[in-house]
Amino acid sequence: MATYDSLGATYVRTRRPDPRIAARIRAALGDGITSVLNVGAGSGSYEPPETVLAVEPSRVMLDQRPPGAAPGVQAVAEHLPLRDGAVDAAMAVLTVHHWSDPAAGIRELRRVARRRIAVLTWDQDVFRERFWLVREYLPEAAAYDDTRAVPVGRLAALLGGARQETVPVPHDCTDGFAAAYWRRPHAYLDPEVRAGISLFAQTGEDVIAPGLARLAEDLASGRWHARHAGLLALDAVDMGYRLLVADP
Repeated sequence: MATYDSLGATYVRTRRPDPRIAARIRAALGDGITSVLNVGAGSGSYEPPETVLAVEPSRVMLDQRPPGAAPGVQAVAEHLPLRDGAVDAAMAVLTVHHWSDPAAGIRELRRVARRRIAVLTWDQDVFRERFWLVREYLPEAAAYDDTRAVPVGRLAALLGGARQETVPVPHDCTDGFAAAYWRRPHAYLDPEVRAGISLFAQTGEDVIAPGLARLAEDLASGRWHARHAGLLALDAVDMGYRLLVADP
């Protein structure tokens, strides 16, 4: 069963594309692109109008694609159902860590994309160090990410030498991925928010419950705000999210 067959039932409620991140992805795809493949597409977040096909292993996620979206096919990154050089560009947004064989998936992206590949991922070392939630309250979740995060340097090498761009997370980010609520800590106490974040959903509620209880106590007492007062004045922060851009 695909991961998001179990995790994705309420995905679209909390994982709405952020326009600032969307603009970065669209710019990375480049000018003159007329056909885009979205791999690990989920419900269709960040797909530009030029998208011609979405590949997603979860039927639950495919069923949440909006009317008018590009056609979606149930398949995996490691075996893309396209001929060589079938599209101008391929994109993969916060998905590589779910692939059973990232190297095979990247080879497939390079096989089908003629001009450009854009991959949004994160640097686990930066994320673990800078994100207060996993550092102070949920180290168990960070340990889980250690087992599945693909090093950015490895991905860049697999892509044939991709350039790396830092993608800061806005304080009011509308896409509820792991670090999206860095300035809105109460959000992490919401089970629906956590259900849309695989890091927490797959770590397990019983494992993270003690850390969440400490967070609730620190928010109620004001300790969190005293400890992180500097964050409240920032509009965006670097939590380790990286956009890798390569020309196959």
